[in-house]
Amino acid sequence: MEEVGASTHVKLLRMKSTPDAFKTNEVCDLFDISKATLFRWERKGMISGPPRDWRNWRLYTKENVAEIKKVIRARRVLV
Repeated sequence: MEEVGASTHVKLLRMKSTPDAFKTNEVCDLFDISKATLFRWERKGMISGPPRDWRNWRLYTKENVAEIKKVIRARRVLV
């Protein structure tokens, strides 16, 4: 998994979504995790559920991204 930090910020700048909302595949690419992992964390309550658009697609906010960073950091401490 990639270090969460400066390189993550660079990837955030390259995202095609609006600055306040990120698609599932963009979040997965950003943190090098699978959709299954991301959805599992949501199901288990490790991250809050993101808002959805009119198609019921998840749109992750900056707050959701911050929660994901915390989960990844916590997992590194445990491993």
